[in-house]
Amino acid sequence: MGRGRVQLKRIENKINRQVTFSKRRSGLLKKAHEISVLCDAEVALIVFSTKGKLFEYSTDSCMERILERYERYSYAERQHVAGDLEQNGSWTLEHAKLKARMEVLLKNQKHFMGEDLDTLGLRELQNLEQQLDSALKHIRSRKNQLMHESISELQKKDKALQEQNNVLAKKVKEKEKEVLAQQTQWEEQNHTLDLVSDLPVQPLQSFNIGGSYQAIRGSGRDDEGTPSDQHRANAVLLPPWMLRHLEQ
Repeated sequence: MGRGRVQLKRIENKINRQVTFSKRRSGLLKKAHEISVLCDAEVALIVFSTKGKLFEYSTDSCMERILERYERYSYAERQHVAGDLEQNGSWTLEHAKLKARMEVLLKNQKHFMGEDLDTLGLRELQNLEQQLDSALKHIRSRKNQLMHESISELQKKDKALQEQNNVLAKKVKEKEKEVLAQQTQWEEQNHTLDLVSDLPVQPLQSFNIGGSYQAIRGSGRDDEGTPSDQHRANAVLLPPWMLRHLEQ
């Protein structure tokens, strides 16, 4: 039969309480020593009895060193917790400030758009009007500046295009002169070819120059007083310069 769970509560009997304290204290000191040896841990144990008597245990290092280390870590932990709390508080405050600022900006935006003006008084409306007038002046000034810059840029482009157009026009005129000169040369060549083609070209193999010349110089005319048929045929076939030479 297993042992049941014992309910922990204060022992009313003073003698039994003292006996239990002595037994449990010895066991606690024994366990502290065991955990320090087995786990290589620094252990410090402090126990005060009901009468105020001190019982303590510490590992090889002294109790003061362990307590100083405890104080150092305890202070650092408290500072860390305090820093977290302070940081959380600062973030909360910053969030509230930003939220309020956002609400103000949204409200001003509505006012600039001409909305929710019923809550504004005469002075506030005058201030709003002045702000809008100042904003319009800045907007117009910036718009005029951009327009002047755009016009200046367009004028520069127009000047560059005009110069380019002049260069192209000059090239076109030079090209037209070259084409006209070539056309004139071609016309002259064609005219010369036409003149040469108009000259009567007779086949020289159809007559004998020597024989004809001798016949003309020997007889000149036939018995009836007219040029002979051979002389007329030669006169038709021969070119003018040759005829002049034969007449001489």
